[in-house]
Amino acid sequence: MKRAAIIRDWALPYWTRGQAGRETPPDLFRVLYYGWLVALSLKLLGSAWDVSWHFKWLRDDLAPPHLLNSAGTALALALTIIHGYTGYGADRTALRLIQWGTGIFLVAVPLDLINHRVNGLDITSWSPSHLMLYIGTFFMIAGVIRGWFTGAPPGRERTIVLGALFAFFLENVHFPEQHQEYGILSIGAWDNHASYAEPILLQFAADQLGRPVDRITMVGFSLPVPDFLYPVYAVVVGMIVLAVARMMIGRFGSATLVAAAYVGFRTVIWPMLTYTGFPPSAVPYFLIAGAIVVDLAFLIRMPIARAVAGAVAVTAAVYGALIAQSTLLGSVYGTLKGMNGLLGAPPLATSTAVWAGLGLMAVWLACEWMANRWELRAQPMAARVMATATP
Repeated sequence: MKRAAIIRDWALPYWTRGQAGRETPPDLFRVLYYGWLVALSLKLLGSAWDVSWHFKWLRDDLAPPHLLNSAGTALALALTIIHGYTGYGADRTALRLIQWGTGIFLVAVPLDLINHRVNGLDITSWSPSHLMLYIGTFFMIAGVIRGWFTGAPPGRERTIVLGALFAFFLENVHFPEQHQEYGILSIGAWDNHASYAEPILLQFAADQLGRPVDRITMVGFSLPVPDFLYPVYAVVVGMIVLAVARMMIGRFGSATLVAAAYVGFRTVIWPMLTYTGFPPSAVPYFLIAGAIVVDLAFLIRMPIARAVAGAVAVTAAVYGALIAQSTLLGSVYGTLKGMNGLLGAPPLATSTAVWAGLGLMAVWLACEWMANRWELRAQPMAARVMATATP
């Protein structure tokens, strides 16, 4: 009780109406953004468990992963209200991004519930209501990144927290791809006369597809989207997140560390889920290969040349790593587990590499332009802070 009183006495003087961009005391700024780290961590844990849960059990609105994610959402909503009412901790652009993102997410939640009531299981992470959840989180984290980037003082803490926020950002954009990562292993299990899903879930999926419980049903449940979507999305969306992270963090190896943090998390939770009876997934180790090439691309000084050469090299690295993961790693692990090499990666449409590379090139060039226009590069921002601090 005494500690609660101390916290209340510290916080209450700050609870006053103010405009966005209000000068924020350093201790309050730190509390707000560490609060965001807690909120995003709860959402991360909930989402990591969520996909595995849905490949085992019939959907339940009050499933534990949903409750864990909801706890993070509740904290995010509280922080959004604090930023909006007091004006502390975020400029107008950051606040608008956070508010729009939180609003889209909150609208998407009841729409998703209605969608499941009408359409049943809704067998894909790529459905419109699910995409609204990712888009809302996208804008929310983008606003948090903007707020921390413009408001945190230069130093190690600023760099580490910015990297952590980009790891959360990468997890959000990659989240729908987990459907294929879990799906390919579920098909491998079926082909080996096993099943990760409970019979009630298989029967529900079969009834929804109007088929008996057979391999066609398993494929329809596990891989309901075209094969080209996985690699093209990974290159265009996943790699541009890492490129922007490298721009804003401004240190060599930034993209690699962001990707390694996400992939490391997926690697750690893999045994935690599988050894407690939940389905396994393929882990996107290829992201690290792409991230390394992103970091190398930033050795090129000219932004246009960097975007063009980087897009070509990164696309080649991602597709090459996916082929290696699908054949070499999949074959080794498949031999050990008797899964006939299906455990490496989702199906890969190699002919799409050209389109993926062109897409990445276009968005990379756009991001280089926006980074200059909105001062999103690390060096100009650091220089501006130093200039402001000079008497």
